[in-house]
Amino acid sequence: MTVLYEDNHLIVIEKPYNMPSQSDSSKDPDVLRMVKDYLVEKYNKPGDAYVGLVSRLDRPCGGVMILAKTSKAASRLTEAFSKHDTVRKEYLAVIDGILPEDEGVLEDELLKDRHTNTVKAVKKGTPDAKHAQLEYRALSRKENLTLVKIRLITGRPHQIRVQFSSRGYPLYGDQRYNPDPKPHAQLALWSYSLALIHPVKKEPLVITEYPKPTAVWKLFEEEINAMKES
Repeated sequence: MTVLYEDNHLIVIEKPYNMPSQSDSSKDPDVLRMVKDYLVEKYNKPGDAYVGLVSRLDRPCGGVMILAKTSKAASRLTEAFSKHDTVRKEYLAVIDGILPEDEGVLEDELLKDRHTNTVKAVKKGTPDAKHAQLEYRALSRKENLTLVKIRLITGRPHQIRVQFSSRGYPLYGDQRYNPDPKPHAQLALWSYSLALIHPVKKEPLVITEYPKPTAVWKLFEEEINAMKES
């Protein structure tokens, strides 16, 4: 497990691809259990360790993910994430296709089907649908693919994947929302930056981690390196 930041109140890790944020019906290893085991071993804790899951990443998505180590931090972080005004979450994604606009704002009403664990864009006023909004900027276009930087304004399940795919620009390697996914391709979605006010110290905290230059990310290695240096 790669730890990007840790103090007495919280821990920020690099979430591995294809790992659920918490235990599900698959019974596969999950982030919550992984972090608990890490803390028990590191600090020689008797029994279990407290870890608060304050935000989630889609299972196939990797990157920066924060968890709380105390109930006080968990409560304050949960409140901050729910308000969306003191937390800035940014992602990198590779879109299957050439986005025509260099930047834009996407707004939709999203409805989740809990039986199939899928999400779709629906008409405004649909019962149980939730408003979703994001900002994006196209960074590069190569080989019918577009590297995009995304800032989430809201945090809805599968939001980025559904908002782009509903407009005919699904994410590369998305086995669920891309009608023509590449066989065995990894979803090209990475949580690369998290900025917030520390829940206890009240100081600005910015954690950044970029995707490794493997698979489709290697095509955009030059652009990602430029982001690191800027």
